[in-house]
Amino acid sequence: LKVVENLGVSYVKGTDLYKTKLENELRKLKFPYKALAEDDYEARRKDHISHFILRLAYCQSEDLRRWFLQQEMDLFRYRFNELTESLMQKFLEHVNLSFEAIGEDLKNELADELCASTPGFSPVKVKEQMFYKVGLADAVDLFRTRRVFIKDGFAYVPFKEIDVIVLNNYRTKLSKALALTARSLPSVQSDERLQPLLSHLSHAYVGPDYSVQKNTGKISLEQIDALSVKSFPLCMRQLHRALRDTHHLRHGGRMQYGLFLKGIGLTLEQALEFWKKEFIRGKVDADKFDKGYAYSIRHNYGKEGKRTDYTPYSCMKIIMSNPPSQGDYHGCPFRHSDPELLKQKLQSYKIPPSGITQVLELVKGMHYQLACQKYFELTHDVDDIGFSLNHPNQYFTESQKLLSGGRELKKEFNNSGNFQQKNNTQESINSSSTPTSSNATADTELEGLEAYFTED
Repeated sequence: LKVVENLGVSYVKGTDLYKTKLENELRKLKFPYKALAEDDYEARRKDHISHFILRLAYCQSEDLRRWFLQQEMDLFRYRFNELTESLMQKFLEHVNLSFEAIGEDLKNELADELCASTPGFSPVKVKEQMFYKVGLADAVDLFRTRRVFIKDGFAYVPFKEIDVIVLNNYRTKLSKALALTARSLPSVQSDERLQPLLSHLSHAYVGPDYSVQKNTGKISLEQIDALSVKSFPLCMRQLHRALRDTHHLRHGGRMQYGLFLKGIGLTLEQALEFWKKEFIRGKVDADKFDKGYAYSIRHNYGKEGKRTDYTPYSCMKIIMSNPPSQGDYHGCPFRHSDPELLKQKLQSYKIPPSGITQVLELVKGMHYQLACQKYFELTHDVDDIGFSLNHPNQYFTESQKLLSGGRELKKEFNNSGNFQQKNNTQESINSSSTPTSSNATADTELEGLEAYFTED
């Protein structure tokens, strides 16, 4: 799943290059991605066992569930589309998703409508393609993007688009299953044999969560303006500029930007000073700030309430949750901004016209993290950043490394498909509440699991 994530933010999903890269990486891992096609019982058994182990590990929080669901969806899409038509039909029957295929008479009657409503279809292609009559509720994504013909509450879906229906069904079922699994966690967590292993698994592959700051206290408040221009991703640069201009941010912006600043090394004392200085330049006096805003800042640092030490938001969380409304500045500019406003913003940052075109093309294709990677390349004058971008704090860290000459620009996949962020990942693991001895035990058990799932 980590390989799927890395490739998903490095290449445009569904392209031939993406499929080739993913197939090569899955072959290296000896992952049985064609188990159904090859009718290999033992390979399918390992696939099923590993899925349910990960389901236990990744149901423990909303962020973990979101990450797991997204990677499973991408992997499922790839594997389903690799099947032959006969195997697709066999699979649909097996999971009780047998849709009604329309007859030739009805298809001929609706030929003009099907041709006009299905992008890329000529009358000849309509005649060759099998169409299915699917309830509108199951085809919402296709209806939303105007890719199917609708009549009397039914969508007429061509066989080449049936994967969208299957994926929606899979997402719904897996999401519910993860929620149900989460309810069973107390009984699993009470088993001392399982808990260290599951905790270790959930930390091992998501990557660093930037909850431990190596640079705590090393960044001064005076540096933030310059850093926002040189090393902040566009989402944080936007928030910083809005804060400087309006001397205020709403709750969503304060959470997203405040946790990012915490992740790059601001101490609690620095954060309180930073926000207070800016807010009192606006309509908030010192007393109102202390009573209304200081608590939430201390809360983010785990000093109030239930003492949770909150972690900075990942790209996926920013893109998928809490979209900004009028007057908000949080969210992902590539996901939530109007393309024309985004173009103007990039122009104001002196991004060359050719670069802006490339970014907007990626945004149009809904490849938001790839658009952010392109923004990194354009602002740092490099051709290939050499890493998969999935966190604003990762953007900052990699930018600082590059500007200080501390990293080489090259791809960092190793043979196992894990991205080379070992130091950060290890810090994330070591910062876990699990004792060191448990970590060592989990390491051993994890190695045993990996050996089992990769043996021929």
